[in-house]
Amino acid sequence: MEPIKSAGHSIYFESGLSPLKDILEKNKYSKVFVFADTNTAELCIPVFRSLLDDLEDFDIIETDSGEENKNIDFCIGIWKTLLDFGADRKCLMINLGGGVITDMGGFVASTYKRGIDFINIPTTLLSQVDASVGGKTGIDIDNVKNMVGTFSLPQAVFIENTFLTTLSKREMLSGFAEMIKHGLIVDAAYYEELKNSDYQNITPQAIYRSVEIKNEVVTEDPLEKGLRKILNFGHTIGHAVESYSLSKDKKPLTHGEAIAIGMVCEGFLSAKYCNLTEDELKDLTAYITSIYPKYNIKEKSFAALIGLMQSDKKNEEGHILFSLLEKIGHCTFNCKVTDKDILASLNYYNSL
Repeated sequence: MEPIKSAGHSIYFESGLSPLKDILEKNKYSKVFVFADTNTAELCIPVFRSLLDDLEDFDIIETDSGEENKNIDFCIGIWKTLLDFGADRKCLMINLGGGVITDMGGFVASTYKRGIDFINIPTTLLSQVDASVGGKTGIDIDNVKNMVGTFSLPQAVFIENTFLTTLSKREMLSGFAEMIKHGLIVDAAYYEELKNSDYQNITPQAIYRSVEIKNEVVTEDPLEKGLRKILNFGHTIGHAVESYSLSKDKKPLTHGEAIAIGMVCEGFLSAKYCNLTEDELKDLTAYITSIYPKYNIKEKSFAALIGLMQSDKKNEEGHILFSLLEKIGHCTFNCKVTDKDILASLNYYNSL
């Protein structure tokens, strides 16, 4: 598959990481660091080494796994580690892992000594189709997602299907939610294709289409002033549910599980505010709930969820803003929704 060009860098597919050798040779970095979490270090670094068997001169920076560690305290530890290793502005950070690693690694790299080069090698389906593309970096503050971050582009992104063999069924399903979203907001035919596919055996072509969709949107609106906001469909409510689950549940929801809830709730709001038909709402509701586990959104959490939504970075002038579907395959943004209707959408999900 041909690389996708994105704002001055390339996204490579099934390349065996061979272009990485050319990048390293061309830039002659003073040091190369591979940033990974404990899971990636065990499962994915051996794959990374096998694909680049002649690359030996790099240091590994390892962090604990999990969204709860995507915070400023862990970033301070990574910055200090870079200092201890004598990292200068001519070094390179390779972010090898899921969305937490690419989000946090990109943020660390973009701020260390006012910015060093970084490359993303996403190893989960979620990070391949979402977090590694688009030039956003970020960390969480008090369980509110991505409240501090930068717009900073990697030197390259490498998407390799072989890394997906390390994933559990639950992790594959988590990434699949973002692919469903891409179809719902831009490409109805792609959404229908996904409905007839097996999320445990995603083809490289389907991943390519998701990345292509996201890249087209991001290229038109790199700083999220307008169109890029459609990528947030399902995320206003989804991020709030995810953050609440992270702080309260012994086994927190994955990102994709939370976004699946958000898409159902925001589908309900789309029918109320944006003329999504009842048949379309029934279709997306039936499909999403058929593959994602049901979650009980406790009524006692409703006020806290509204509070989390009020902290959403997309809000303007105190209004909670949503990206909603006008029809399957077309999305609009900056929709103002009342708290009463947000609660009604949560009750809609609970009633299923």
